[in-house]
Amino acid sequence: MHSKTFALRAGLLAAVATGLVACSTTPLPPQRPLPSSIPATPPTAKPPPAPVPAAFIRPASGPTLSRFDGKNNKGLDIAGSLGDPIIASADGRVVYVGGELRGYGNMVILKHNETYLTAYAHAQSILVKEKDVVRQGQKIAEMGSSGADRVKLHFELRKQGVAVDPEPYLSGQLR
Repeated sequence: MHSKTFALRAGLLAAVATGLVACSTTPLPPQRPLPSSIPATPPTAKPPPAPVPAAFIRPASGPTLSRFDGKNNKGLDIAGSLGDPIIASADGRVVYVGGELRGYGNMVILKHNETYLTAYAHAQSILVKEKDVVRQGQKIAEMGSSGADRVKLHFELRKQGVAVDPEPYLSGQLR
């Protein structure tokens, strides 16, 4: 019985050895260089493009009181204190300064191009006049409560004359 076990073990070892020899690799032939049109090393990944700055910036720093809903609110209402700066959301030309539009109080309207206008309502004082050219970030008015129940800025963005939600434009999601 001892010899049977020995013979079995010897046969098993021989089979394993044969398998190992069959699996052993022989050296590969020398590699040929890659054609010159293919780079030898993979190209490094390009860094992601820098985020595109928003075309429009927030015209006042206070918190949002109410958002655009397209029916009752055609813009954003931004809280602030009497006299806080109101800045131009983008470069443009002043096309309206006045207080004749009911519900808006003292207001400035800027034309940015053939597509976009912005309106800044309820100002205490207005620092620009019609036909002035203004730059993005320039102070154009001071926050007030004209035509409103509290100090705030009512800000509207109009595309082709139709009020649109300003928030995607202010965040850079839309241009």
